[in-house]
Amino acid sequence: MFGHRRKVERASEWAAFEAEALPHMNDMFRVAMWLVGDRPTAEDLVQETLTQALQSFHRFERGTNCRAWLVTIMYHMNSKRLRRGAKLRLVNDSEERIAETVAFTPPTPQGITEEEVLHALRSLPSQFQEIVLLADIEDMAYKEIAEALSIPVGTVMSRLSRGRKLLRARLVTFANAYGIGQQEETAAPSMSENQGGKSNAVS
Repeated sequence: MFGHRRKVERASEWAAFEAEALPHMNDMFRVAMWLVGDRPTAEDLVQETLTQALQSFHRFERGTNCRAWLVTIMYHMNSKRLRRGAKLRLVNDSEERIAETVAFTPPTPQGITEEEVLHALRSLPSQFQEIVLLADIEDMAYKEIAEALSIPVGTVMSRLSRGRKLLRARLVTFANAYGIGQQEETAAPSMSENQGGKSNAVS
């Protein structure tokens, strides 16, 4: 009888976990791909995260942000994975000071594709990458990001501000290098010149 009741409880817990966690699989895989960079490792990381999340599901507070909770677990699991491989990269203050030297830049140029934005984002120091990713792509709140990364909310805010500034600078540099946004500027005068030529011909 006790065993039957336990099976019922486990089935109920799995059903609740399935309803809460599994709808976020795509988001989890996207974050995992960002963290590890290759599909097989990302799939392993998602599986490890789900396993740990299921084991810890009794501690999850229903009605709160399950996606943020899962991302927090994923970051912790990835940190363990990196430590196991002796590849943990520690962030130091000198890297954070990089952004302090970045001058003001204009808004993101028009004509930049999503792939180019992601490429520019990957070129940032890692602590700025993850903050911008979680805030602007995963749409997580400051408090949720702070919990996921185990850093103060104030650090989240400052790194996000610096990360966005760095990203704009990279995008402006990219746009200038490839002439993005300049084609429209040069196209407009040529149209007016052509129209002027036609007007003279008619007269």
